[in-house]
Amino acid sequence: MAAPQAKTDTTMQIDAMRLPEGGAWITAAREEALARLRATGLPQRRDEYWKFTRPDSLTLAEAPRAALFEDGDEPEMFGDMDRLRLVFVDGVFDPEASDDPELAGVRIERLADVAGQDLHWARDLYGTLEAGGQTPVPRPLAALNTALAEDGVLIHVTGKASKPINLVYHHRSETSDALLHHVVKLDAGAELTVLENGPAAARFNNVMEVDVADEARFHHVRVQGRDHERRAATHVFARLGRESAFKSFTMTANGVMTRNECVINLTGDDASAHVAGAAMGDGDFHQDDTVFVTHDAERCESRQVFKKVLRNGATGVFQGKILVKPGAQKTDGYQISQSLLLDGDSQFLAKPELEIYADDVACSHGSTSGAIDEDALYYLRSRGIPRPIATDLLVLSFLAEAVEEIAEESLRDEVTTRLSGWLERRRG
Repeated sequence: MAAPQAKTDTTMQIDAMRLPEGGAWITAAREEALARLRATGLPQRRDEYWKFTRPDSLTLAEAPRAALFEDGDEPEMFGDMDRLRLVFVDGVFDPEASDDPELAGVRIERLADVAGQDLHWARDLYGTLEAGGQTPVPRPLAALNTALAEDGVLIHVTGKASKPINLVYHHRSETSDALLHHVVKLDAGAELTVLENGPAAARFNNVMEVDVADEARFHHVRVQGRDHERRAATHVFARLGRESAFKSFTMTANGVMTRNECVINLTGDDASAHVAGAAMGDGDFHQDDTVFVTHDAERCESRQVFKKVLRNGATGVFQGKILVKPGAQKTDGYQISQSLLLDGDSQFLAKPELEIYADDVACSHGSTSGAIDEDALYYLRSRGIPRPIATDLLVLSFLAEAVEEIAEESLRDEVTTRLSGWLERRRG
């Protein structure tokens, strides 16, 4: 998947990479991505946006081994919803376990099936948003994905999808090293919900490029849990047109190393982008949310809401930036990152940023970290609630602001129920 750690060795390894075979459009995109990767090299700890997170295990030539996680009788995530399931096993599409793609009423194709074509609608998008997201901050793992990914889905939505599309990721091999690249195109006025869940592989590199046209709506809910030894680097790149809306929520529970990047560019007036995350970590857990939102149009709104609950030496990272370009007047930008530390061994590292070049804006950011509220805990215990249960109730209350960013009530309830179940199992 990647290369050794030293910069010189990394460059040598990149030079030796061989791109997958494909048609004219994807070959051109892959070659451009490989050129970007050669120009930047793979991430190093000294890089500005990697100083809180060691990229070593994400850039080794071979994936570190990850034991398979047995979830027992835990019900399938989103199992009670009417949705279209597309299943990947260790990064390879499994048509036998998947539903008929036509059932969602949108055009869905497998990247591996169309990569050999010389012309395809995705040629104007594949790698394009990722390439734009490399400035001003390089994202080499995303460029690596564009260059080498051989599977994924291409989704073209012209109206309102009849049901959510659920990308289900299964981990079956202790040494699997998966790269998936998804492209989602929503035409003007279209609407789609994409759900993602599952550990995917021992090491997972995932890119999703989302082009949201004028007045279109895109909803995204992702659940990463509870396969503890997995490693993942995920990237969402989004471009928003006029009066469009983008909402993305990620729940992370466990995982020895998870880096979630989200790069959003609001290019049309009156667009709205909300990105949120809730994380629960225990022990050798390291989870990093890195978000970059660019306002490049008037009267746009963005929200970043991230909450992390950490204990037993777990580490949480948040790096979030709001960039307001000249002319992006009437911008409304909000960012909050908070952690709840359940012991003195865990740590939360935050880097909130604002960069504003317009004079008529309302932007704010904040970051806090603290222990559980002892007064609230005493109040609950005084009413006969045992300390472990009272603690879990306060954890759920703390995470609620992030979960509330999910637009659909049934999905909010599903995530909250799953969180409650995970907390209960931890008590057991």
